Amino acid sequence: MAYLPRDPAMLLSLINMKLRDFYPSLTALCDDLDADPQEITQILNAAGYRYDADQNAFVNE
Repeated sequence: MAYLPRDPAMLLSLINMKLRDFYPSLTALCDDLDADPQEITQILNAAGYRYDADQNAFVNE
């Protein structure tokens, strides 16, 4: 995850854009980018966001 932003706001923006435009799921995004879905989820959960599979996006809790 070295190339993904560590700042939660920047990470949220990037991940949601990629999910919206390029990937059908968080798993597909992480597989393609060789990123850890648990690490992304942990950072964004701490910032008050959760992954909603139906919306394929991180949303406010």
